[in-house]
Amino acid sequence: MGRVTERRKVLRIRDEQVSSRPDTLVAEEPLEIRLNGKPLAITMRTPGDDFALAAGFLVSEGVLGATEELQSIVYCAGATQDRTNTYNVVDVRTAPGVVIPDITLERNVYTTSSCGLCGKASLDAVRTTTRFAIDDTPPVRIEPSLLASLPDRLREAQRVFDRTGGLHAAALFSEAGELLDIREDVGRHNAVDKLVGRALQSGGLPLTRAILLVSGRASFELAQKAVMAGIPVLAAVSAPSSLAVDLAAETGLTLVGFLRGPNMNVYAGEHRIALRAAAAQG
Repeated sequence: MGRVTERRKVLRIRDEQVSSRPDTLVAEEPLEIRLNGKPLAITMRTPGDDFALAAGFLVSEGVLGATEELQSIVYCAGATQDRTNTYNVVDVRTAPGVVIPDITLERNVYTTSSCGLCGKASLDAVRTTTRFAIDDTPPVRIEPSLLASLPDRLREAQRVFDRTGGLHAAALFSEAGELLDIREDVGRHNAVDKLVGRALQSGGLPLTRAILLVSGRASFELAQKAVMAGIPVLAAVSAPSSLAVDLAAETGLTLVGFLRGPNMNVYAGEHRIALRAAAAQG
């Protein structure tokens, strides 16, 4: 859409020297997601890959799981008085016969770039049942040295971050370390949804042999999105939450946090980490 970044005037102070200059900022705009014509959710996102974002969000909500279940995604007129198309409203149409879970107006959600899901009607509504049990048979096996190399590769691929410094990123890697896809957004949960949505659109779900790497921390929401897509390994450069660790242990997800250089903490699913026998015993 050409709105990933915007220019704003800024007062720059460096070593007590004052100057005025334009600065490049990451764009943040609301996106309303409608399901079969009915409002479902509003998320604050960086414009771009909006259709993939909507599709991935519906995977994480348990609505979609296969390409053939998705009939269409289109931009539609927004809520402005003159009904002009703001490109901030998308309508997702499911294929005939697709059974929609109990997503009612009472379960409408609002997601922010900072905290993710807000406004669920109950705690039960937060935990969504996946149709893709983590089933990497044989199990994905990853050398710690391979994991250690991924954050630098993620950073090198962040094109918009280099201009703004204001974006999170999420990337999918193969078990051999090949970069499969990367997306950026003001919200790391949106970046993950964009990855999952693109996989859905291309017929790539479940992602049973993939590694998901996210910038920042690993929240419960991100762990759940990984599980909903059948991803066996989630790694983050910062800390996980206690609930993310609990979910990983319940579902068999490998959860790695504080992935910085050769150092990392493995919180769950350590059987996928290819440790030397002596190190594992120590």
